[in-house]
Order: sequence, then structure tokens, then C-alpha cells
Amino acid sequence: MRISGLLAPRAPEGPYWALDPLLANAALSTGGTPPTKRWRAALLLAPEDGPALLSTAGEPERFWRYPVDTSTLTAGQVPLLQDRVRSLQHGPGLVRLRAVVGSGGLADSALDGLLDGFGRSRDAVAPVVAVAACGIGTVAGVVVLMAGALAAARRHRELALLRARGASLPGLVGRLTAETAAVALPGAAVGCALAVLLVPGERLLPSLLAAAGVGLLGTLALPLRAAAAHRTTRPAVRVDLVGGRPSRRRTIAELTVLALSVAAVLALRRRGTGSGGGVDALVSAAPVLVAVIAALLLMRLYPLPLRLAARPAARARGLSGFLALARAGRAPAAGLPLLALLVALTTASFGGSVLAGVADARDRAALTAVGADARLTAAAPLPARLLSSLATVPGVRDAVPLRLSTQPADDNGPPLYLVIADADAYARLARATGLGAFDATALADPGGDEPLPALVSPGVRTRFGNAPMVLQPEFGQLVVRPAVVRRDTPAQPGGDFVVVDARSVARLHPDTYADPATAPSLVLLAGPSLDVTALRATLRTHTPASLPTRLTLRTTTRALLADSPLQQGAERLYTATVAAGAGFALLALFLSLLQTAPERARLLTGLRALGLPPSQGRRLLVLEALPQALLAALGGTLTGAATLRLLGPGTDLTPLALPLASGPTPTAPVHLRPDPASLLLPSAALLVLALATSLLQAHAGRLRTTTAESRTGEAG
Repeated sequence: MRISGLLAPRAPEGPYWALDPLLANAALSTGGTPPTKRWRAALLLAPEDGPALLSTAGEPERFWRYPVDTSTLTAGQVPLLQDRVRSLQHGPGLVRLRAVVGSGGLADSALDGLLDGFGRSRDAVAPVVAVAACGIGTVAGVVVLMAGALAAARRHRELALLRARGASLPGLVGRLTAETAAVALPGAAVGCALAVLLVPGERLLPSLLAAAGVGLLGTLALPLRAAAAHRTTRPAVRVDLVGGRPSRRRTIAELTVLALSVAAVLALRRRGTGSGGGVDALVSAAPVLVAVIAALLLMRLYPLPLRLAARPAARARGLSGFLALARAGRAPAAGLPLLALLVALTTASFGGSVLAGVADARDRAALTAVGADARLTAAAPLPARLLSSLATVPGVRDAVPLRLSTQPADDNGPPLYLVIADADAYARLARATGLGAFDATALADPGGDEPLPALVSPGVRTRFGNAPMVLQPEFGQLVVRPAVVRRDTPAQPGGDFVVVDARSVARLHPDTYADPATAPSLVLLAGPSLDVTALRATLRTHTPASLPTRLTLRTTTRALLADSPLQQGAERLYTATVAAGAGFALLALFLSLLQTAPERARLLTGLRALGLPPSQGRRLLVLEALPQALLAALGGTLTGAATLRLLGPGTDLTPLALPLASGPTPTAPVHLRPDPASLLLPSAALLVLALATSLLQAHAGRLRTTTAESRTGEAG
């Protein structure tokens, strides 16, 4: 065999060179008795030279490698592909393969393992995603019903007049259905077309069914509401918040919803979202049901504070407070607006807390894997020039060199990780990272032959107690005693570790400690804004080519945790859930204010005609909108907090936050916890927007009044 050339891969990370690492780089292996070192490399031969391998001393084998075209592979095709791969490995496909290549033909692929992992990840993420989909779908449905109720209220006199003149109820419903269908059905069709164009996929039926449901709901919302309001021709009776009394049907319906909510919460807390039983509709609807029962409860309790506040307002000298509270109490029962606001705010809070929990879990996992903002490791001691230069890299706040070694345990259990570092610098690093913060004075050198105080893990304390233990690192014998117990430490998060002060070791073994052969081979770097380019340049400058090093960045590790397309899609869905929840909450607020806007405008015009100053008019509108805005904002915050507290222990965010096969996964599940910003910001924005809308309405009413007075003066 004659070597005719050396090839340098243009893209060594490409799929061709990834099949066999020896194609791009030779490897030195050790084997045999006695052990001998040999170079292993791959050779590329022309196809016509293949028979020459039969004359060699080895046993050549024929094999074929077929890459998988993943450009058109979708999630729906995964089960079919799994069946094909398994058939080729162990089933009828293998029989057909051996009929072509011979009885010794075998098929092997790592694809089935990847597909199995994808299936497990999808099954684990699906229940968490279903909660978001159910929440946003419910919000959209309630807002559509609210729009239908608003249209029915604005056309109440028209429809009542038609019924009084002899219009039949089926005829009235048919007329309204035709009117709404002319708008709702084309809108649903356009929405479905946009969804298919923007998010292409092979599963068209769910999109069609969802669009049909939206179109049907939009078509029937107004006719059904009108049919319920004009079932019989009777005089209009005002049903307000304070004076209205719940009917028996409403009480039964509320108790039914309460029972469903309790069952859903108990099921979610008991089974959790990661129970492996697929998507449960009742569990997915738990946040929505909690918001519904909260809305019903607030509707029951809302008249009580209005009555209590109206009594002192009636005795006050000003007119605005009493009139605003009286109008707020006589407002129509705002069941659907309050329900839409609470469900939207709860959905936004739930989605925001999920995103915050996912981000925190990834930050924690990345920090646990790296131990700091950057981790530099080498197979041999690092040069002294490099150790001194790392502290001068821009963005580096602390550069802590460590000596990390594995020590056998006397109890024949797992080995111990011995960490030797400067106590002051290591304590600063532990406080900065939040991994087992401690006081550096606890590891101070006691002097003499006293055992060295050590920072140990709970496992070391449990295994060996508080008695001194003997360790035998390369410096020499060390006798240590547990002084501080922490669960984690930056150099070795998790596991059984022992941390001692480097100055104590240097006092006991000055010669071996100062030997360059025992210099640190690990450096932890801390800094909120590391200059990675300058850091890599420093490594190239002060590290010999014969010393391989590995630089692990916390940011890169965190990015790898979110590299899965499945996780990215689920995260985008929850981001859309937060945005859609906030948007639907604002839309529900505008629809609610729009329903009572004409009546408020007439009242404000009449009062100004009687001499009401503009400042009191603004105060009146603000005070009138304040009770319901406070009810929605405070109720949304409390409902979101209660939902997260109730459902948090049963909602496992681990599949959404971290890959199932990732290394730095936490030992405990990542449960959902309330996020203060997600709870407070949507409700605060809703309250501010409601008050701003009232002020704008007062300003617009003032402009209309001024214009009318000007025209009256011109006419006179």
C-alpha cells in the first residue's frame, strides 16, 4: 500500500467526517500484553481497490452507511420511522436485507434511541403544553362570548321592538345568525389559512377543527344571547350588582364548577403533569377552573364592599364619591367581563411563572455544571504565567486556581473529591455563585498538628461523622475534620467533597506544594461580563501546544440546555400564551368599557349642563371605574397566586426546562413557583389602563360639550 496524499477536511464538523472520528484525526491507542502503543487511522481507497483488502492479514467487512434526511421529517412520522428501523434491525426488514447481502448481514442504528428519547420528551412536555393551550383557548372563547353579549346589549331595544311587533324567536335567531355568519365564518377561514401558511405542517385536521369551532362560536354567540334575553316579551328589568339576587340555577351551576375545580386541583396535585399518563383534559383545565370559581366568588362578594363604602360616602360633602359608588353598584352584572379578565390574567401569570421557572432551572443547572461563569481544566498543571494572567482578562472579577483530586474512602464507598484552594478567594466565589457560601475564617489554619478544618458535603458528614479523617493526596498526608457542611461547592457541585485551605497545606508540605508538578490544573473564573475573545487569546498565548485545555462557559452550557427544538417550541408557546393572555385581558377591558361608554357620556354631559366642573367630572369617571378595575386587578393577582400555590407542587417543569438526557440535570424536579413580576405586572397594567381610559373618556366628553356650546352660541 502506498500513501498517495494527505487530505485536510474543509468542514470537519460535517456529517461525512462525523461517521468515523479516525477519518479526520489519527488516535494513539494502548493494548496488548505487554502494553504497546499504536497509531490508529482511517484510509480512503478507490472503489476498484477494494478487493485488495482481501489479501491483508485482517478480516475486512463490507458495510454501507445511509444518512437520514431530516429536512422533511416531522413529529407525526416518528412512530412510522421507529417501526421501519426496528423492522430493519430485528424484523422482516432484516430478512429482506439478508436475502441481498447474505446470511451474515446485520443492521444497526442509533436512530431508534434518539427517536425513543424524543418520544419520552414529547410525552413529558405535552401535559405542560396542554395547560397553556387550554388556558389561552378558554380566554379566546370567553372574549368571543363577551363580544356577542356586548352586541346583544347594544341592540337590546331594537330586538325588543322586533319581538313586540310579532317577530318569532326562531326568525330572530336566524336573522342574527345570518348577520354574524357573514363576518365570523370568513374571519375563521382567513385565520386558518394564515395559521397554515405561517406554521406549516402535515396535520391539517386540528387547524380546521379549531377554526370551525371559532367560527361556530362567533356565529352563535350573539343569536343565543339574544334568544335568552328575548325569550318572552316582558318589560325590561334592571339587574345590577347590588340589587340582583342569584337564582337557584346560578347557584347550582356555581357549585358544579366548584366541584370540577376541586377535582381538577386534587388530580393535578396527586398525579402531576409528569405522571406519564398522557394529556388529561381535566388536569389541563385546572387553572381555568380555578379562575372561573374565583370569578364567581368575587361576583358574590363584590356588592358587600360597595354597600359598606356607600354609607360613609352618602354622608360626605362631595358628590363625586357617592355618585360613583351608586353607579358602580347599579351597573349591570359584569359576569363575562370579570370572568374574561380573571382567566386572562391567570393564564398570563401562569405562563409567565412557567417561563421564569424554566429560566431559573436552566441557570441553576448551568451553574451546577460549570461551578462559576467559566471553568478552565487541563490534564496537567497549568503554567504559572497563565494563572497570573487570567486575573487581568477584561471582565474577570475573580480567578480562583484549585487543586482537585479524587481520594479513595476508607468505608469502601464512593470516592471523595478533595479541593485545595485559597479560603478567602474560594469563599468570595461561593458567595458570588450561591453554591455553598461560607465564612473563610471557618477554614483558618489551626497550627501545629491539629486536624485541618474542612468544608464537607452532607454525605461526608453522614458517612464519617465529625471525627478526623486521613487523606493521602500527592502532597502528602492530610488529617482533616469537618467544620462546615454545605450541600454544594463551586469546584464540585454535588457528590462527596472535602475543601481545605491551600495555606494550611502549604504549611504542612512546603516542598511538594511549591513543586510545579503539583500546580493547579483547574481554574474557576467569575465575572458578570467575561470577554471570551480575550480569555481565549490569553489561553493561546500562555499555554504550550502540548498541553490540551478545556474552557467551559456557563453561557454556552445554558444555551445547550435549550437547544432542543421541542423545548424551544414549548417555550415559544408559553411566550405566546403570556402575550395572548395580556392582549385578551386588554381586549376584555375595552369591551367592558365600551359597553357602558354611551351611558357615561350622557351622564357626564347632563351633569356638566347642570354646572359640574370638569375636574369633578374626571373624578367621577375615575371613581366609577375604580371599583371594577380594582376588583379585576386584585382578583387577578390573588387568583394567579392561588392557582400557582395550588398547582405548583403537581406541575413538573423539568421536561420543559432541561433535556431528559442532559448531564447537569437537577436531583429534584423543577416545580412551578409564583413569579412576582408575572403576578403583579399584568394586573398593574390593567389597572393603569382602566384609569387612563376613564381620563381619556372624560377629556373627550369635555371636548364634545365645548363643541356643542360653541355651536349653540353661533346659532344664537
